[in-house]
Amino acid sequence: MPATLPSQHLTLQSFGDISRFLREGVADEESRQLRDSLGALSTHIDEAVRARRTSTDTSVIAQRVAALTQCAREHQLFLTGLGSAWHALYEFGAYQRALRELRNAIAAWQQMLERRSSKESASFDQFELLAWRTLGEALLLIDMYEHQSNPPSDLNDSRPVRKGSVLQRLQGWFRRFKR
Repeated sequence: MPATLPSQHLTLQSFGDISRFLREGVADEESRQLRDSLGALSTHIDEAVRARRTSTDTSVIAQRVAALTQCAREHQLFLTGLGSAWHALYEFGAYQRALRELRNAIAAWQQMLERRSSKESASFDQFELLAWRTLGEALLLIDMYEHQSNPPSDLNDSRPVRKGSVLQRLQGWFRRFKR
């Protein structure tokens, strides 16, 4: 499974950083495919954000948002095909909810762009906030899956200490005070 990554990789400050981080991991095939799909989503988010911040041409921004919409849809479809080990994780459901909220925010932003609404800026801010949250949920999901998939360590090989029944534990407790 994946090697421990140096702490410098944990300071992800842009959507591009997340995309690069996702390409670096070593994992099983499904995990690698999820990382690739998330990398594509992160790249599309980065391109849409960059276009919004550097261009005043609404059509250029709208094209990036349309590409992002398609990528997010494909990513969500990909998630449905993942194995049951992914679906069994609590983090998987949380990630799917975050992704749905992100897709709704993208659609709202796209509408504001098309209408040339004065609320476009607030819609963009909401999208960006949800993009960070969604990608954070995705990274947590991958981390939880990969740690769950790792073979048990030597520490886990030792047998757990049997505590015995409540009556046996009480008797042991009283024996300690009789001494």
